Amino acid sequence: MNKKVTGIIAYLAPIGWLIAYLAGDKEGAKFHLNQSLVVWIAAIVLEVCGVLLGFIPIIGGIVRWALSIIIMVFWILGLVYACQDKEQELPVLGSIKILK
Repeated sequence: MNKKVTGIIAYLAPIGWLIAYLAGDKEGAKFHLNQSLVVWIAAIVLEVCGVLLGFIPIIGGIVRWALSIIIMVFWILGLVYACQDKEQELPVLGSIKILK
């Protein structure tokens, strides 16, 4: 897979990230592999926090809904940047580097 396809597949699902990492152009798409990994980890962490906040009546549900929307926006932005073959950092999460 070339750099662009690897970046796109990394955003499709956590299993897509694994496939992109193992079978794709790791060096060329390292930026998008890192960005999508950060988005997937943030989604998992925020989902766990959202479940805990869900026990708080009304406010917990609103916060959980808002966090889900924010993660979805980051995911869409990352996917759009990968489709355009841009290496533009995501807001807030973009500065986190997991893959070196």
